[in-house]
Amino acid sequence: MRIRIFEDAGRLAEAAAREVESWVRLTAPGVTIGLAGGTTPQATYRLLRKVRLPWPEVGAWLTDERHVPITDPASNAGMARRALFDHVPATLHTVPWDPDPVAAAAAYEVQLGTVLDRTSAGLKPDLVLLGVGEDGHTASLFPGTASLEVTDHDFVATWVPQVESWRLTATVPLLCRARRTVFLVSGAHKARIVADIIEGDGDHPAAVVSRDSKDAVWLLDRAAASLLSQV
Repeated sequence: MRIRIFEDAGRLAEAAAREVESWVRLTAPGVTIGLAGGTTPQATYRLLRKVRLPWPEVGAWLTDERHVPITDPASNAGMARRALFDHVPATLHTVPWDPDPVAAAAAYEVQLGTVLDRTSAGLKPDLVLLGVGEDGHTASLFPGTASLEVTDHDFVATWVPQVESWRLTATVPLLCRARRTVFLVSGAHKARIVADIIEGDGDHPAAVVSRDSKDAVWLLDRAAASLLSQV
């Protein structure tokens, strides 16, 4: 695990954009990027509009999605399109809308099989961007939900009592197969959970993914890192 700390959320977003830029330049053609929702990722995507990259060689996919059509303001895919993919010639692979969330997740799992590299261990993402909630969730892997126990699928629908809605999410095994996993966390309200995840031994979903990832990188602003003892 590597930890990098920046003065504020704006500097963090700039660093995240550079991380994506560097990864694409080193690994294109055929590079894949798993996208997170949230404010800091959105700022990162907007910055990437200005970067000259071999965008036609980039395929992006969603680490999680709300069970809403892409036209809904809550859609992660809709946000990513408005922030970046309406402005560059990369491919954004979105979750197909289906009133049945289980069917939507199953269809997206099939689609990911045509997007991500397939290895003997299963589908293998390249770069994955993730956020972290105050409860320790990442993607839509919330504490106490059944999706955390799934080992035989890469993308599932999960009912999340905490938000009283269906979410569609990559599973722990898929996220942990990524070649690099980058967590983007900003704000003092995230400081306690960041400290618990990075310096504790708990079972928060983000902690599980971070510990089992091939190459976990944490990009934090100073407020989010304020309770780390090693800073």
